[in-house]
Amino acid sequence: MERLWAPWRHAYVESATQKEGCIFCDFPAEQRDAERFILRRGKHTFVMLNAYPYSNGHLMVAPYRHVGSIGDLDDAEALETIQQVQSCVAALQRAFRPDGYNVGMNLGRVAGAGIDSHVHTHVVPRWNGDTNFMAVVGHVRVIPMSLEAAYARLKEAFGD
Repeated sequence: MERLWAPWRHAYVESATQKEGCIFCDFPAEQRDAERFILRRGKHTFVMLNAYPYSNGHLMVAPYRHVGSIGDLDDAEALETIQQVQSCVAALQRAFRPDGYNVGMNLGRVAGAGIDSHVHTHVVPRWNGDTNFMAVVGHVRVIPMSLEAAYARLKEAFGD
């Protein structure tokens, strides 16, 4: 294979160096949940689909309050983050039946955080055999479902 086309990545590449605003602050404030792929809102945190996922159903849990460090979360935010992660795993199990999950935070730019100024937790569903030659050799992810389709399936699975 000589070329692999992924034109949807162009918007991400062009915006990667732009530092205007914070999606974890701006998107919930816009009240356009379906358009911004916000699946669930709590009192202190919310759940949204990652627009540049590692796999179908890749979710992020973030506090509404703009904090850059896990140590800056207050007790209520920290507790609700874990509760939201639990609900994410349950909804992903209902919607996609993955074989496992990666759950974690990338704290700091050098740790892989694309947005390092607002702490957030990733919940990534995994399937047996989902790491194939495309990811290992080609450094490419193959995502077979659109964000809109994943959002619809997960919205139903969350049930709220």
